[in-house]
Amino acid sequence: MSEAKPLQAEVGGGLDGLYRRYAAWLNRRLRARIGPDDAADVVQETYIRIAPFADGGIAHPRAFLLRVALNLVRDDAKHRRRRPSDADLQSPESEGAPQFDQVLLAQIIRSMPQLYRDVFVLSRFDGMTYPEIAKELEISVKTVEWRMSKALDYCALRLDL
Repeated sequence: MSEAKPLQAEVGGGLDGLYRRYAAWLNRRLRARIGPDDAADVVQETYIRIAPFADGGIAHPRAFLLRVALNLVRDDAKHRRRRPSDADLQSPESEGAPQFDQVLLAQIIRSMPQLYRDVFVLSRFDGMTYPEIAKELEISVKTVEWRMSKALDYCALRLDL
């Protein structure tokens, strides 16, 4: 097994050298997944995120860069699924999307076990705090927290988050 050399020995040091050597490669790798415009943005964000690590030398720069970039893509996808932009909500092709999401969420909540559903509905729809729910249902706050965790896991699993 060969020993990895620090980046500074291969090209100009630090972030500049890392960018010059791998930015085009990373951009090509990301284009297939997310398209050219988004790929360029993710490449830039990747280098911003790795800046604190660039001076210390990175043993496996391609693996490190690709992992950071893919994490950014994954995080962005999660964010978009959870909070659609105003443009997405107002576009003609997605007019039915909010209604579909509401119907899907209602079905998921109805299929949820009663113990979890009670806590979930009181918290999310009635705006009650955990101590208020605990008092209402005559259970401990810890039990409320546990049931809420299970309810959120239940929803996330069915929404494929």
